[in-house]
Amino acid sequence: MSDRKQPTQIEAHELLLSAATVPLLAGLIAARVASEMVMNLSQASEEIFRGDRLPILHFTQSPDSES
Repeated sequence: MSDRKQPTQIEAHELLLSAATVPLLAGLIAARVASEMVMNLSQASEEIFRGDRLPILHFTQSPDSES
């Protein structure tokens, strides 16, 4: 008998799994970056519409509205 080991063949599911790993990781990283960008954008827009940064509007009462 021979002590040689037969070379293992790559099976189809192993090949598909290894091919799908990189795009999956890239998608997860892209989703995290997009989430952080949306959070930063929402915080920036909140700062724009913050009440203490808006000018104070002085309303004058017209003589007709006193009655």
